[in-house]
Amino acid sequence: MDIQGFHDTFLSSQAPEEEPLISNPLPRRHFRQPPPDTFNAVYVIFFILGIGSLLPWNFFCTAKHYWLYKLSNSSHLSHQQSDLSSYFESYLSIASTVPSVLCLMINYLLVDKISAKVRVLSSLSIMFVIFCATTVLVKVDTSTWTYGFFGLTMGCVAIVSGASNVFLGSVFGEVGRFPMRNAQALISGQAMGGTISAIASIVDLAAAASILDSALAYFITADVFLVICIIIYLLLPTIPYSSYYLRNLSERRHLGDGNCNMQSNETNSLKGSDRSDSLSCNATTTSHLKSILMKTAALGFSVFYTFFVSIIIFPSISSNIKSVSTNSDSVWTTKYFAPLTCFLLYNFADWAGRQVTAWIQIPGPKSMFLPVLVVLRTLLLPLFIFCNYQPREHLHTVFFTQDFYPAIYVSVLGFTNGYLGTLPMIYGPKLVPKELSEHAGIVMSFFLALGLAAGSGFSVLVVHLI
Repeated sequence: MDIQGFHDTFLSSQAPEEEPLISNPLPRRHFRQPPPDTFNAVYVIFFILGIGSLLPWNFFCTAKHYWLYKLSNSSHLSHQQSDLSSYFESYLSIASTVPSVLCLMINYLLVDKISAKVRVLSSLSIMFVIFCATTVLVKVDTSTWTYGFFGLTMGCVAIVSGASNVFLGSVFGEVGRFPMRNAQALISGQAMGGTISAIASIVDLAAAASILDSALAYFITADVFLVICIIIYLLLPTIPYSSYYLRNLSERRHLGDGNCNMQSNETNSLKGSDRSDSLSCNATTTSHLKSILMKTAALGFSVFYTFFVSIIIFPSISSNIKSVSTNSDSVWTTKYFAPLTCFLLYNFADWAGRQVTAWIQIPGPKSMFLPVLVVLRTLLLPLFIFCNYQPREHLHTVFFTQDFYPAIYVSVLGFTNGYLGTLPMIYGPKLVPKELSEHAGIVMSFFLALGLAAGSGFSVLVVHLI
């Protein structure tokens, strides 16, 4: 059985088609077979949009050499500025995740008021403008205003991260109406975005004459890719395959709302009551949320805790694990150890874990074994702490004194993050009625962002305790 057939079989067993929202049958086109996804164009588009959804975070995160250069390149470096460099990843995590939670809450409230197209294009435009500003700052001398540059960078990270999560939540809500293989493409693309950013960082480090030239080429790459995301998203509704699902959703909502209003008016006129709001069959945003949470509580916890553990470790702890090699002049030790063993290996393993969900979906959406596996990932935290993390102020003992240990642990962290984080994300929108799939997609994205926000705050505490 091919992958498409496997997903169709899975969907038919997990989320059977619900009854029409109104008593009259829907137009015939809603019941015919959808057109084929010619050349897998829609699959590829969602894959690329997945790359773009986490591209800003990945590019900010993996440009570690550039940020350390900017924050340390000062003629009057103080102890506080040294702390900015040492704990930059922790501050970066907080600045990127806390605004994400607020933006996803706003995104949920606006889901029925502002179209997904407006939300997606607005968020992509904001990310593009901020990244253009970040690109320009590469060539600006910031040595005399290190604190100002740090604050400006954190502000850019917060804005980009908020816009990125609105973009991700909106696209994930839309893809919930498509067959599951498209949701898997979106989530797999997210991990590939990290892999691409890590590879770009390594290539730029190797090819560029200086750190600034490397960063300039690096951020220009992000600028170009965001433009590509805008173009392909505008092309998405023009493809017959995607148009079928998007039109189906909009027309069902329109017809359902019209019928509900008609029934509400008839009931009010018969009873002589003006309580139209309470008699309307349109569920409120609050009741939608309650219904979604009741059906996806275990999945929401799984998403939350998976990314909670991951963000504690990556990148604030994993990127500060140093090679135990005594040859300090080695390029491997001084230049490529963190980019390869931390960023590239983690993102590739994360992508592999997400890609596996295209063929294997175990445990199932209602299995309690899924949250158990997610909780067991907590054991990874002490393994990373007792690698050669530097600097160490309190826990001076290093148990794992070989370079292959952090490489193995990073691989396990990335693969389990990809696999256990993807399963509940694609299950969630399939456990609710199709007209609530976009709401459910945003709710699952909220749990993801909440896990990242809580984990980033906790990572600061852990880093200071090591």
